[in-house]
Amino acid sequence: MPLAPDDAQDLEHWVRLALTPGVGPVGARALLEQFGLPHAIFESGGGLLDEVAGSRLASALRARDPERERRIEHTLEWARADRHHLVTLADADYPPMLLRIADAPPLLYVVGQREALTRPAVAIVGSRNPTAAGVAHARAFGHALSSAGWTVTSGLALGIDGAAHDGALEGGAGTVAVVGTGADIVYPSRHRRLAERIAEDGAIVSEFPLGTEPSAGQFPRRNRLIAGMSHGVLVVEAALHSGSLITARQAGEFGRDVFAIPGSIHSPLSRGCHALIRQGAVLVERAEDLLDELPPQDSDTHLHTLPMSASAHSGPELLTERIEIPEQDPILVAVGYEPVLPDTLAAHLGLAAGDMVARLVVLELSGRLQRLPDGRVVRPPPIG
Repeated sequence: MPLAPDDAQDLEHWVRLALTPGVGPVGARALLEQFGLPHAIFESGGGLLDEVAGSRLASALRARDPERERRIEHTLEWARADRHHLVTLADADYPPMLLRIADAPPLLYVVGQREALTRPAVAIVGSRNPTAAGVAHARAFGHALSSAGWTVTSGLALGIDGAAHDGALEGGAGTVAVVGTGADIVYPSRHRRLAERIAEDGAIVSEFPLGTEPSAGQFPRRNRLIAGMSHGVLVVEAALHSGSLITARQAGEFGRDVFAIPGSIHSPLSRGCHALIRQGAVLVERAEDLLDELPPQDSDTHLHTLPMSASAHSGPELLTERIEIPEQDPILVAVGYEPVLPDTLAAHLGLAAGDMVARLVVLELSGRLQRLPDGRVVRPPPIG
């Protein structure tokens, strides 16, 4: 669909900001907070831009880079095609939950239905090499959530992700796939037909520029968007050291609920879920267990574990600057210097599991607590 001249010019500034080397999501947000919209950044006099961005980044923003201009034109041409969208931080269709994380991308590349980004969502993630039972669980939970009006968010990967998307497509609310490549690339390629189905009833979303090929370092960034767009994250099957646990940890840092399905104590794919449950994740056996924990779908304030100011304006590295932790914090007093499980702490202090997870993250980041490999936490010994 052709872009109106004003829309194309406005989008051109957004794309130029996103494609400028060295800016990144946090830098883009800082510039936008100072200047307003992208056109004001590029029209700014040299002095103020140098002061805000630094001379090196300001020079990159002002540069007439032929390669960047070619990519901008290619991106705008891509956005003229049916079901191709560029969604910016200023758009009403930008995922509302994602706005609350510090490094929300200034620009999203979307294939499918952009309105799917605004629906209340729950993420389902897990192993790329699941058991048959894990596949069945992912599909069943995906279908149940979608049928209950929750859009299912996942990463289009093989295994649990694909099964969750497939189940959600059979429900009413559909699914959103967040990918670690450009939105014009389907990875893995065997999910091409699944991607087409998702684009028909939901959306495929990427923060990476068009043409970006898969790379291992991009998938943790993809995972943070899955967590950031969702009210909660369900882990179906996961090994102890897996991307799914990264997604769950990011969800906890963002103040989202974390859920996990238990499994056999003998299965390596259950150990990640069991570790999350020990750390305070909600154990679920049926879809109803999860649905009972979720907020009303018209709620836009489901960040109960962190103050709004911290959730909206600070990443994990800044949480300790925004939440004062007194020396006599009841959690620190309860932990002492002997290792203890988070669920034991929660029961002792009468705290909800989600509140405990978020508070422990803050205490870890501040250096007041250490997390042991088995999931227990302990105060570091006093110095001197």
